[in-house]
Parts: sequence; C-alpha cells; structure tokens
Amino acid sequence: MKVLIPTPLLSYTGAREVNAEGHTLDAVLTDLDRRFPGIRFRVIDEQGRLRRHIRFFADRGQIFDPAHPLRADDTLILVQALSGG
Repeated sequence: MKVLIPTPLLSYTGAREVNAEGHTLDAVLTDLDRRFPGIRFRVIDEQGRLRRHIRFFADRGQIFDPAHPLRADDTLILVQALSGG
C-alpha cells in the first residue's frame, strides 16, 4: 500500500511516499520499520499505543487502533498533529 510520510519523518524514509505491506496498521508500521529502522518508535510508544502527536488516516477515515485492518489498495496517511498556544 502507499504510505504518505509527514515532513518530520522524512529523515527516515527520504521520500514523502513509500510502499509498505501489512493487513493491519501495526503490521504496516512493522514493515516500514524493517525498511526504515526507527520510524515505528516515532509513531508508536513503548506500550504499543499510537503517539498523541501523530494521526493516522486511511481511505475510510481516521485510525485509532494499531490493530485496525487495512486493505492492500488503501493509502495510509501519517499526519503530524500541531499543538501549542
């Protein structure tokens, strides 16, 4: 599947768009980490939860669970959330 990478993670991939395989969000992130070591830890914490500052979207909307199923023809979009005052 196509994965769109936010600017803060470009140092890992070197490209705004990469391909990955997996039937769940967690599996796709594991595949990305195999190819781009360290990227998974930037979006998933030590307890396996999605980090608060990253949002995940697929063709059917926002993803809140690493076990969320994905299809091979989905486009996964990682978005860096903004905060501050």
